[in-house]
Amino acid sequence: MNDSQPALAYRWRHSTLAAISHVHRVELDALLGIDRQKAALVQNVQQFVQGRPANHVLLTGSRGTGKSSLVKALLTRFAPEGLRVVEVHPHDLVDLPDVVAPLREREERFLLYVDDFSVANNDRALTALKTALDGGIEEPAENVLIVATSNRRYLMPTFKAENNEFRWENDELQAGESTEEKVSLSERFGLWLSFPAFSQDQYLAAVRLHLAALGCPHWNDELQVLALRWALNRASRSARVARQFAQDWAGRH
Repeated sequence: MNDSQPALAYRWRHSTLAAISHVHRVELDALLGIDRQKAALVQNVQQFVQGRPANHVLLTGSRGTGKSSLVKALLTRFAPEGLRVVEVHPHDLVDLPDVVAPLREREERFLLYVDDFSVANNDRALTALKTALDGGIEEPAENVLIVATSNRRYLMPTFKAENNEFRWENDELQAGESTEEKVSLSERFGLWLSFPAFSQDQYLAAVRLHLAALGCPHWNDELQVLALRWALNRASRSARVARQFAQDWAGRH
């Protein structure tokens, strides 16, 4: 990191913090169907940038529902208040002490952004993440907050053999050791927000928003049928699919 070249966002790559020149800016108001998650995360990050206690964050749920976009929107919203983002690949979490070291004494507040987190049970990144969340021998950096996104509820893959670990105790079903370990990892995040799949109405609202942003504000029954068919062909109703349909339509017309 070079103080003479300030940046809004950085990426940890090849054991160094590299400034991101062209930051993807997303507005909070452009994210539909996730008002509850948005409000909770904005409140938590507001506390963080003001130097008050805040929790590390885990965003889980269906693909394309706005998890990553919400993190980008936080940077747009809070950058004027000193928020910065450092993007770290999940397998580079083993370098966390080196990532945090140059940030510790800076005035800015840093979100350590780990996108699409999912690793194997024996990955060393898990140990590094647990240490960062729970605290090791080194005091945690007061100006660093971890925000991770994942399509997996418990961050790690679930295998068929783990079902055999479940047992009955006094008519109550108890999870096995493997499942308990996965739950304990996700529970280390103080704020855990789930992003369910979009309803049809939420999907269509997102389509209309993206079309309007691309200069196509007129909506009719034909467009609605085409948008629904687009989602059906992809077996997904999400903000991402809505944006892709809007881009295709606007590009053609």
